[in-house]
Amino acid sequence: MNLPDKYIDKMKRLLGDEYKDYINSFNDERHYGLRVNNLKLNCKEFEKISPFNLEEVHWISNGYYYKKEDVPSKHPYYYAGLYYLQEPSAMTPAELFNINPNDKVLDLCAAPGGKSTELGSKLNGTGILVSNDISASRAKSLLKNIELAGIKNSIVLSEPPEKLINYFSEYFDKILIDAPCSGEGMFRKDPSMVKNWNENSDVNYGIIQKDILSYASKMLKPNGYLLYSTCTFSPEENEKTISVFLSNNKEFELVELPKHEGFDSGRPEWTSIANKELSKTIRLWPHKIKGEGHFIALLHKKDTTQKSSFEKYKLRTKEKEYKVFTDFEKNYLNMDFDRTRLEVINEKLYYMPEGIPSLRGLRILRTGQYLGDIKKNRFEPSQALASSLNINEFNNIIDLNIEDDNVIRYLKGETLQLQGLDGWNLISVSGFPLGFAKKANKLLKNKYYPGWRWM
Repeated sequence: MNLPDKYIDKMKRLLGDEYKDYINSFNDERHYGLRVNNLKLNCKEFEKISPFNLEEVHWISNGYYYKKEDVPSKHPYYYAGLYYLQEPSAMTPAELFNINPNDKVLDLCAAPGGKSTELGSKLNGTGILVSNDISASRAKSLLKNIELAGIKNSIVLSEPPEKLINYFSEYFDKILIDAPCSGEGMFRKDPSMVKNWNENSDVNYGIIQKDILSYASKMLKPNGYLLYSTCTFSPEENEKTISVFLSNNKEFELVELPKHEGFDSGRPEWTSIANKELSKTIRLWPHKIKGEGHFIALLHKKDTTQKSSFEKYKLRTKEKEYKVFTDFEKNYLNMDFDRTRLEVINEKLYYMPEGIPSLRGLRILRTGQYLGDIKKNRFEPSQALASSLNINEFNNIIDLNIEDDNVIRYLKGETLQLQGLDGWNLISVSGFPLGFAKKANKLLKNKYYPGWRWM
């Protein structure tokens, strides 16, 4: 790989005797990974039905390597949300973040959703997951991945971090920042990153990262935890950024992270202060693990005096506004909804997470679980609802074998000639929902979302 001379000089200086091993790692093929969605099935269940050549990622509880020729993105199980494709190193931040039931969690730089989907899985339907990305276009892919994963308790936003402080002051128990960075750990995976690198990249990104950390610190509850990560090797964006943050925020302390085989400690000696506490952070290198590399730091907010207050979200919907959903619920669903959390916004029905603040004035892509559309005389269920169900929660099920040609026909949006029941049917594969179809004139009219279709 044609790396910039100044980058090579920098890495020689940092790595010393290890530099040769590092540079030789570019001769190896990149590693491909998938992470099982434990909201839908456990790893043993996935292994039984997986058609891929899998090898466990030893430090990720639900992570696997797969072979390039497997192409899991072109398999019906991908469309069923059974796994997320993610580089193994990038799985590490969410894996190491201890999420408890009912936590309020923020993923501040969340697109395209690899870490958010795992955080949502760990919450298992409890608490609140707020996933934000400043880029509106990237936030759309974030939304798709969250809904495909079947996460019900999420809010998806597209705002600069500083704007969120006014809404979420000292609100979150856990905050994850996978910070924008110079991407040095992506060079082998994406050679275009090399072209974008310049000798000032780390300085420019370092300024952005320090600002993001400062904003996030104001949204974290006392006794809360903040996890910071990058996919770069630059000390300016890693140890130095954390060192400056700790100097300016005395209420924070570093927490020791586990050192799995192949993990390195952070390098205090690469900062001017040489704070030994920085060795509690971790570094992943491509010449020491089967992955592209990462830096991770876990910070604890020691302050125990909570000063936050926020305006609570007020639901304004009356039950008569969603009567058509009540009829749909009685006919098709085997699950209970808290009526105080149902909200109609622009003829769309949402199931709101509990305890959220007022979001008025924010650019919102999704508030809670999008259940479907309120029509004059009927309710049309959403793709998001289908993805969040298990087959025991819906009455009319058409479960297709993975070898059935109708699976691909359905994912392509084609009408199906199957013996469905009158009304709405949930189409599934191997027991996992794909989406809805509605019987009309002895045919099943395909309701699979056009933007998700098999291409």
